[in-house]
Amino acid sequence: MRIVVVGGGILGLATARELGARRPAASVTVLEKEPAVGLHQTGRSSGVVHRGVYYAPGSLKARLCVEGAAELLRYCDEREIAVLRCGKLVVATTPAEISRLDELHARSVANGVPGVERVGPERIRELEPHAAGIAALHSPETSVVDFRLVAEALAADVVAAGGEVLTGREVTAFERRPRSLAVHTTGGPVEAAHVVVCGGVQADRLAALSGGPREPRIVPFRGDYLVLRPEARHLVRGLVYPVPDPAFPFLGVHTTVRPDGAVWLGPNAVLALARERYGRWSVRPRDAWDALAAPGLRRLARSHWRTGLAEVARDHSVRLLVAEARKLLPGLEAAHVERGPSGIRAQALGPDGGLVDDFVFDGDDRLLHVRNAPSPGATSALAIAREIVDRAEQAWR
Repeated sequence: MRIVVVGGGILGLATARELGARRPAASVTVLEKEPAVGLHQTGRSSGVVHRGVYYAPGSLKARLCVEGAAELLRYCDEREIAVLRCGKLVVATTPAEISRLDELHARSVANGVPGVERVGPERIRELEPHAAGIAALHSPETSVVDFRLVAEALAADVVAAGGEVLTGREVTAFERRPRSLAVHTTGGPVEAAHVVVCGGVQADRLAALSGGPREPRIVPFRGDYLVLRPEARHLVRGLVYPVPDPAFPFLGVHTTVRPDGAVWLGPNAVLALARERYGRWSVRPRDAWDALAAPGLRRLARSHWRTGLAEVARDHSVRLLVAEARKLLPGLEAAHVERGPSGIRAQALGPDGGLVDDFVFDGDDRLLHVRNAPSPGATSALAIAREIVDRAEQAWR
């Protein structure tokens, strides 16, 4: 029996690995349209392994984050993938943010975030001498890894277990046959008893290929990073975050120290007019039309147009983005930074304009689509994969 997983990002590969472990008699095949695994969301993320600070206690996201982070870090140690255990400060800079910081502290304690503590200005200066704040939440076990290396290790696990990872295979159609599904690709058809689709930024389109509903739509948001010049890296020791706005799933402009020593600053969050191109002026007509024609986007824009304009302004002005970051790092100057990498987040958006912040699946006893796997998807990938395979196996009985 063959099981196909569509998508060679970290979540698709973790799902394929889990399927191979549970069903050793099955042949597991991963189909990835790019020439290598992990080239999009997986390889372009900040690499932060979150520990469960933000999520409502008792929620599936909280449980999967806490479990998944611990499991992922063990996996990296086993595979000798570098882990930077630098810790994280979520910093309140105004009195108005204190109540939200206290709520994050309560959530962190309830979620069992390891070593988490509420700290004051003196401790902030000890941990991050160049950061400014009146209070902060310290998560000492928050870490950073290169998720593309994790994806490559997972792909190797799939192959070692007898499966295969086929790159350069873009899915073009799903054909239902009496006893199987044929997944048509640019490299020819692949026949399978069951299919799991982890399509990331293409999830809605892949669902539509199989006759699934159009909603929720994927609306891509691009995040651009600045990079601190080597002479300015001393300004940051670890991860310094603002207190997030609860109205948005984005965490605000923050610092990320990378395993190679680089320090990223950002990201912003702006509507992307190309799902898999990363330049500031990149446009693909189909992607742009799909985004702008989505009813939910128009409703979201009407509700949050001021926030959207501010993000666009910061996207085009290094000085404005640095000014935002200076709330946390007053010594930062525009001369300290240069343009850095960009990534795109696959944000599921409902027709009412609501940002979908929960898992969305659809399908049947042969085909399961993972329509939305919300952040922190990479952190939680190994744990989410178990949930996906649990759901798939229930449908396959």
